[in-house]
Amino acid sequence: MLKIIEGLVPFAAGPPKARTAVRKLSRRDQRPYSPASMDTPAVRLTSLAHGGGCGCKLAPSVLRELLANQPSANGFADLLVGTETSDDAAVWRLVGDTCVIATTDFFMPIVDDPADFGRIAATNAISDVYAMGGRPLMALAILGMPLGKIAPETVREILAGGAAACARAGIPVAGGHSIDAPEPIYGLAVIGSCKADEVRRNSDAQAGDALILTKPIGVGVYSAAIKRDSLGADGYAELLATTTQLNSVGAELAHDPAVHGMTDVTGFGLLGHGLEMARGSRLELVIDAGAIPVLARAAELAQSGVVTGASQRNWASYGADVELPADVADWQRHLLTDPQTSGGLLVSVAAARADAVLATIHAAGYPAARIVGRAERGTPGIRVEGSFAAEPVAGSFESARR
Repeated sequence: MLKIIEGLVPFAAGPPKARTAVRKLSRRDQRPYSPASMDTPAVRLTSLAHGGGCGCKLAPSVLRELLANQPSANGFADLLVGTETSDDAAVWRLVGDTCVIATTDFFMPIVDDPADFGRIAATNAISDVYAMGGRPLMALAILGMPLGKIAPETVREILAGGAAACARAGIPVAGGHSIDAPEPIYGLAVIGSCKADEVRRNSDAQAGDALILTKPIGVGVYSAAIKRDSLGADGYAELLATTTQLNSVGAELAHDPAVHGMTDVTGFGLLGHGLEMARGSRLELVIDAGAIPVLARAAELAQSGVVTGASQRNWASYGADVELPADVADWQRHLLTDPQTSGGLLVSVAAARADAVLATIHAAGYPAARIVGRAERGTPGIRVEGSFAAEPVAGSFESARR
């Protein structure tokens, strides 16, 4: 069962509702007190964290350094996907053509509303299973909360938001673990399944493939705007719509043999996760900047300097392997490296089937999806062509809340 930090009792597994109860807490000085005496002031969740969402991820270069001397798991014949290509989840063959998918993802608040934070974090974690071509089966909660700074009812709302996202995916929150932490943290470990021939790696793109991006970028810019109180209600609604939309179309696309590779675009930005696909597939990816879907105000905000520190770290980590147009502006580069939280899928599909697959993605409720480039033979890396469109390439999210 999920052991909620000392302020909460375990809640029942499974959607759609999480049940919690407040009991006595203990301060760090071990003096007991009751919930009635706990007048924790209301605070902005984002003010308690030094970063937010997938922008909290370690820079790609730091991560590579940390993992450089770790033992390889290549000796396990049934481990179909491990750490070798920086893929979205691990895949293990159980028996016959049945595989289990395992992943974990958690981060600090990207928004101040606790239920929305829970929904976004859970949707983001589940995405890794869809990105591998699988379907989620169950989740375990990961929770760290600064006791005495956040009221128990706020924590309950975070958990309820996560449980609601899992309910939409049709899976239970079956347990988890929690700690007292200096900054609020929430996420999930997710278990899924797929058939062996439907595993979609980030390393299986083929030369000549078209590249499709299913959601608009700019989430990191919007999160920076939230911290500056400069996003507005319409922008927040747009942010929430895209970050709480499940990437469930990935499980459907895995049935199509013309879909060769997939990955989800998160903290390393479009260029960073595209680069992982390029390196794993030993190809050059060519990105058409003018075709990239962008949240409605992302370009405007980026031009005014509303960007994240993570976009700077991302570029410093992998910029040497990216060729940009000579006239690219700094704000355009920031969008290309902007850390996405619960971002879209980057799909590598045979060019002859690209329009049909794009139509399938649109019909599944992703109106902003676009063909954004192609894969070519060449030195593994990314080449960006063109520049961002004068008007944002974004679709309406009115029908995208599934």
